[in-house]
Amino acid sequence: MRAAPRIVQVALPCPLHTLFDYLSPDSASAPPVGARVRVPFGARKTLVGVVASQAAASALPPQRLKRVVATLDQDPLWSATLFDLLCWAADYYHHPLGEVLATALPAWLRQGRPARLSGFAFWALNATGQGNDPAVLVRAPAQRRVFTALRAAPDGLSETDLQAISPNWRAALRALQRRGWIVKEERDVFAQPSPVSRPAPPLTPAQAAAVSAIGAHANKYQGFLLHGVTGSGKTEVYLAAIDAVLARGGQALVLVPEIGLTPQLVERFRERFAVSIAVLHSGLTDGERLAAWLAARDGRAAVVLGTRSAVFTPFKRLGLMVVDEEHDGSYKQQEGFRYSARDVAVMRAARESIPVVLGSATPSLESLKNARDGAYQLLELPDRTGGAGMPDVALIDLRQHAVDDGLTHPLRMAIADCLARGEQSLLFLNRRGFAPAWMCHDCGWVANCERCDARLTYHQRRKLLICHHCGHEEPTVTTCPQCADGAPKALGEGTERIEQAIARLFPKVRIARLDRDATRAKGALEETLRRVRAGEADILIGTQMLSKGHDFPNVTLVGVINADQGLYSGDFRAEEKLMQQILQVAGRAGRADKLGRVLLQTWHPDHPLFAALRRHDFNGFADYLLSERSSASYPPYVHLALLRAESPRAGAAVAFLAHAHRLAASPAGVELMDPVPAPMERRQGRWRAQLLVQAEHRKPLHAFLDRWVQALAASKEAKRVRWSLDVDPIDLY
Repeated sequence: MRAAPRIVQVALPCPLHTLFDYLSPDSASAPPVGARVRVPFGARKTLVGVVASQAAASALPPQRLKRVVATLDQDPLWSATLFDLLCWAADYYHHPLGEVLATALPAWLRQGRPARLSGFAFWALNATGQGNDPAVLVRAPAQRRVFTALRAAPDGLSETDLQAISPNWRAALRALQRRGWIVKEERDVFAQPSPVSRPAPPLTPAQAAAVSAIGAHANKYQGFLLHGVTGSGKTEVYLAAIDAVLARGGQALVLVPEIGLTPQLVERFRERFAVSIAVLHSGLTDGERLAAWLAARDGRAAVVLGTRSAVFTPFKRLGLMVVDEEHDGSYKQQEGFRYSARDVAVMRAARESIPVVLGSATPSLESLKNARDGAYQLLELPDRTGGAGMPDVALIDLRQHAVDDGLTHPLRMAIADCLARGEQSLLFLNRRGFAPAWMCHDCGWVANCERCDARLTYHQRRKLLICHHCGHEEPTVTTCPQCADGAPKALGEGTERIEQAIARLFPKVRIARLDRDATRAKGALEETLRRVRAGEADILIGTQMLSKGHDFPNVTLVGVINADQGLYSGDFRAEEKLMQQILQVAGRAGRADKLGRVLLQTWHPDHPLFAALRRHDFNGFADYLLSERSSASYPPYVHLALLRAESPRAGAAVAFLAHAHRLAASPAGVELMDPVPAPMERRQGRWRAQLLVQAEHRKPLHAFLDRWVQALAASKEAKRVRWSLDVDPIDLY
């Protein structure tokens, strides 16, 4: 007898909450769950999907079923535990499984390429190239830059290295190849780890206690909240805990919130461990990401450092997970599959039966409450290492001190004193550009974005007005378009204006600016950080990028230009975020024998936030915020979901949400708010609205969301707008 055709249910990367039935390519056996297949789909000849389950029969008649075109993997790409986690994530965040699985794969695997890689491509100078003078390339600047870099790198350079040197590196390489000066080779970068160059320092008693507690939970789940003040040596705890895991033959995953944090961490890890270390973030080429992913899966990379999506990396023998700066909002994906990498990491650790460490000087209120409730074990590092004291925090009352281009006299004098001592200063303002508004002082006209409910920001260097929400650009106007008499001027301060003011007040100082504009070029961020650490910059000016855990040993003064940003926000998390941001940036001041000083310019010196900052009392202010959240029924005391909708037609988004509200009926244990326009109603030319859902317990919330999302997806109204569901939103804007 012929065997009956096997049915495979395939998850495809499309916004549909369903699996698709196909006939197996072989009637005797079906591709395993977790393997990729190539299938016909709609008008497309083939699409790459993942087998999510197998079935003996389909609800569709046999004649309607199409056959799998090709099986791309003989074995599953993920372990059963990790595949189950991905299915859980799709259920918890109510997102199509096919898109969740696609998020967990490197781009080359999503495209159907083989799950194997022979090695990295490296380029180096050959004997002929070594014997040539770069002066002959005077008319080819890109070739000269690449050639000079290759001369300084006898071991060769990778694609990522070359991208940082010149945007035209490919053309330059081809030209150098035609000259016969370079050679290309494939190399397994995970085969030969670098030797250890720095021994482990002695641990403080608090660090040793934390490492001991983590080690006591080897091979079983335990969540830890490592709460250590800035400069207390949290990274050393990570390193010591990972060292114990490596000694047992295990692997470790370390998550960081920003790409900019990986270079310094990678350097510290390579100095300490004689193992292969892989890096995973969006700045890598597709080939490099696949190589790192495979090295972790095969067990060749003992440690992986990565940003948000690295939480889904497969491992052969994962023994520990670390989430550094766990409070950071960058761990929450804000588009498409809206997951929290921190929360997924905790769930993964529980399923893998391993410990997970969440580290921060300013923990999120959710994690702090989990620790106080006993869900996590709290580990505290209350003191800075090396005998360093906490920085002195002082307030500058803007009601009593005049401001000149954002700087008061006390702050200017403090900068001058710092320069006289040969020490570095850091000026923090979370607003890039020259000024946040271009305004006519005669009639009050302000330049607004045509596509967003937002003002245009003036960028002096480019002589442009730019919208920071949609990217729209337009030239500045010198005559007011409203009154035709006034001459609009820049109003307010951004990092460009502070940079200009510092250059005017201190003409001989070396300035480094760290914001998205100044670090847009490949390698610019790393070069700026190198300059600061090498003492080649006297004053560092920047935005929230400065608060991301960077270590600047010679910075002794931190000036916060506008400490009130966030106090006026309608976001219930605003004060928490502001406290975290200022404490993090203030923590850059002072190390070891150098006493730090922090000056906060504020219009509200009596606010409880600033009193807590002066005392370095994060826990006291957290108690105050938790009490407010409890009284107002906000997270972490309730659970939220936010249904968003947007449309190019005014009113369409609100109308869809009103329909969604009617579909919901009256779910037990769940409260639905009325649909409202988003705080920024128009963005990128689309009208936006939102509907907030809350519940005291997760179970009734998710039971309701399951039914609701299915009903919404099936409704005709859903096809008239763009809509999405955000579970545990951190941004209600």
